[in-house]
Amino acid sequence: MEQHQPKVGIGVMIVKDGMVLLAKRKGSHGAGEYAFPGGHLEYMESFEACARRETLEECGIDIANIRFQFVANVAAYAPKHYVHIGLLAEWKGGTPTVLEPEASGPWEWYPMDRLPQPLFAMARLAVESYRTGRSYYDL
Repeated sequence: MEQHQPKVGIGVMIVKDGMVLLAKRKGSHGAGEYAFPGGHLEYMESFEACARRETLEECGIDIANIRFQFVANVAAYAPKHYVHIGLLAEWKGGTPTVLEPEASGPWEWYPMDRLPQPLFAMARLAVESYRTGRSYYDL
């Protein structure tokens, strides 16, 4: 019998000159939705280390001033169940490049008032948290 356990996901809302970095997801839950860089927390990895690693692996850029934004208990993509840690960071350097073409489309900077649709559930929460300061969600 398969055991069902939640996984821990990390998402990073990266800000540069009032814009945020998004790409369209492929081949996983939320395929066709726009999302921030992120992925699974590895065993014994810190949230910050995961954010740096996933951002480098997915889009090849450096980030700075990484900080907690929100936490969410997400069952919106059932049967997948995630505890999502949303982090906020600033762009430090590099040009966003698609390094995992099987996982996402081109990375683009979008103004906060003109975000592409549809947004991945965790990206929607990150934007709401950024605008309202809310730090806890249960979907």
